[in-house]
Amino acid sequence: MSDLRELFLNELADVYSAEKQLLKALPKMAKAASSDELREAFEEHLTQTEEHVSRLEQVFEAFGKPAKAKTCKAMQGLVEEGEDVIKEYKGEPPCDAALICAAQKIEHYEIAAYGTLSTWAEVLEQNEAAETLQETLDEEKNTDDRLTELAESASNMEAEEGGSESDEESEAQPRSKRTQVPQTAGSGRKR
Repeated sequence: MSDLRELFLNELADVYSAEKQLLKALPKMAKAASSDELREAFEEHLTQTEEHVSRLEQVFEAFGKPAKAKTCKAMQGLVEEGEDVIKEYKGEPPCDAALICAAQKIEHYEIAAYGTLSTWAEVLEQNEAAETLQETLDEEKNTDDRLTELAESASNMEAEEGGSESDEESEAQPRSKRTQVPQTAGSGRKR
């Protein structure tokens, strides 16, 4: 169990770094969003992320360790992708769809991290820590679901705006020549 404990603490330090990086990235994403709904979603997630950092500090404390970050290279890469999206698409119609895609990549990373940490905390018989991590996991999943809804809404709006062709003309064109909104990680999911 001591090996799992060390692995847990190592991964906890990694996700602590990830959340701290996200605290810096979310305001930039919110500023780049053209949709008020998407901007609000980023701002709300920023508030949640501040709480996530606080919860991680509680988990460190439950394990008798000071909160410390170990540079999360995965989040560095995801944040860089988000910054690239902003540079490439800012002010253009697909910007919000591209931002949603970048944000969902981040959410999926966090969902994987918190799911694993919550399970490991249970195995280590740290039930309070497991519950704390599960609470954050649930919030990350809710954020991902909200981003999916925003992606679907953006797709529908762009389809309506670009719907000047008749259905027959649209069907006659190869799919690759029709106007398409970039798909996001969760946008094809059935509810």
